[in-house]
Amino acid sequence: MDFAGDAVLVTGGGAGLGRAYAHLLAASGARVVVNDLSTAPDGREVIGGSAQQVVDEITAVGGTAVADTHSVADPQGAAAAVETALGHFGRIDAVINNAGIVRSGGFHRLTPGDIHAVLGVHLIGSILVTRAAWVVMRDQGYGRVVFTSSSIGLLGTPANAAYGGAKGALAGLTRALAAEGAGHGIAVNAVAPMAVTRLNEGVMSSIFGPATGRLSPDMVAPVTAYLVHRECTLNGEVLSAAAGRVARFAVGSGPAIGGLRSPEEVRDAFEAVRVTEPARWWGPPAGETRIA
Repeated sequence: MDFAGDAVLVTGGGAGLGRAYAHLLAASGARVVVNDLSTAPDGREVIGGSAQQVVDEITAVGGTAVADTHSVADPQGAAAAVETALGHFGRIDAVINNAGIVRSGGFHRLTPGDIHAVLGVHLIGSILVTRAAWVVMRDQGYGRVVFTSSSIGLLGTPANAAYGGAKGALAGLTRALAAEGAGHGIAVNAVAPMAVTRLNEGVMSSIFGPATGRLSPDMVAPVTAYLVHRECTLNGEVLSAAAGRVARFAVGSGPAIGGLRSPEEVRDAFEAVRVTEPARWWGPPAGETRIA
């Protein structure tokens, strides 16, 4: 699949999943903006250098890429990252919102600073970058957006309240923007990846042991790359990707139980409410309306 001529912004592109995305897209002809603030996994310390290093790797083998080191959590930084694509390549065709930090621990131990930092990068940063690119994509009548959700946000796990909350919200944002973007030629999807990166290598190794060797970011990259290709007709989907496999996260609801008029009736009907078959599975949101 050829990406020649497309300009793609990859946030958090300096390592892990973002690096794999940038390399695959550049090798397939895309012009890539590698955005990375180059912080430690918890976001507290700026290490520096990773965005330019990935750009150097890409250009060394004949690809086209440029580094950007703005913070996506800052409105001016998010706009500047998009402007980097416009300034160097004259357009922006796709955004992969991949930047993230992690601060794990019991909910009672999370500080307001921890919560703001995690949501600021994952959720607010994704909104700000996409909003800056959205205006351009609407005007050109074409765009591709990928958000990074997670099974942690969709299925739940302890000690990751801020991270899981942000990732769950991104799944909802995907559906909302998919409905709005379709009338303007913009497709919006999300990937829920599982891969060993610098954010999670310790935890992943303790859970999966030798199997972590199969959880390479390179085995997720093809799914994400497909979602930003012009041939991709998916919209409003959340795809689980790991170890060379892909699956669909779907939204479903079971049979409705009606006529309930009291808490006691709800209690007594709950076993029937819990039944999941026959389920109604909700497809991608309809989105033919052009929003002025």
